Amino acid sequence: MDRRARRYAFVTAVTLLMSTFLGVAPAAAAGGVYVALGDSFASGPGILPQLTLDPCWRSGRNYPHVAAGLLGVAVLRDVTCSGAKTDHMTQSQSGAAPQFDALSADTTLVTLTIGGNDTSLISLGESCVRINPFERPCYYDNVVNGVDLVNARIDAYAPKLQATLAGIRARAPQARIFVVGYGLYVKRNGCWPTQPLVPIDANYVQAKVDYLNLITAREAAAAGAAYVDVRTPGAGHDTCQGSSSRWIEGFIPTSIAAPLHPNANGMQAFGQILAAAAR
Repeated sequence: MDRRARRYAFVTAVTLLMSTFLGVAPAAAAGGVYVALGDSFASGPGILPQLTLDPCWRSGRNYPHVAAGLLGVAVLRDVTCSGAKTDHMTQSQSGAAPQFDALSADTTLVTLTIGGNDTSLISLGESCVRINPFERPCYYDNVVNGVDLVNARIDAYAPKLQATLAGIRARAPQARIFVVGYGLYVKRNGCWPTQPLVPIDANYVQAKVDYLNLITAREAAAAGAAYVDVRTPGAGHDTCQGSSSRWIEGFIPTSIAAPLHPNANGMQAFGQILAAAAR
């Protein structure tokens, strides 16, 4: 062993000893490789600083970056991308590489938020806007002859999520996988006109988000992944709240973030929730 190698071994040994004595994990032990996958709920469009622009609109303050800092990971590969669907795990997205390209055998932690675009939930919310509260609610366009068309879309999406989780496991067999759900967008009965959803539609839209979360949690458990609930702790932080309390922006944002997406406060909260689950 040459002098440089002996010096490195000595420093490493001292670091490990001090870390053990002080009860602090060394960076490498706390670190590993964290790969963040998902759509705009994870990427943070509009939140400054934007690390990438079109198509992914990825923020340096999104929940993967917040969680990575709290967990002390050594390497973060954040490939979250606005508009992403499960297809974009293995296919390119408007020039962005397939997200699964970031996975490797050395990956130790993976997070995923996906499904909103596969099931067109943002489009659902936009279609339910009613400036005139006496206009026919969108509920009646989506529940026809007792059949809930949105639930049917979510049920049809479940096998795609199954395949996505299996694909993660195949490419990163040693990784812990955390599937982060979607948040609380609107409180019960809404807050028309602050958010232009009449009560029946406000309840319907949030119920569809909740149903997607339910299916996501079910599939995560079946795949041996952990589900991270950000909807429950979001009570009191929905789009009906004041700008300082919101975690998710409304149809007209009051802070720098995309409509119907997490703002910086929301990303900070979601990152803290994720980090607590992953410790």
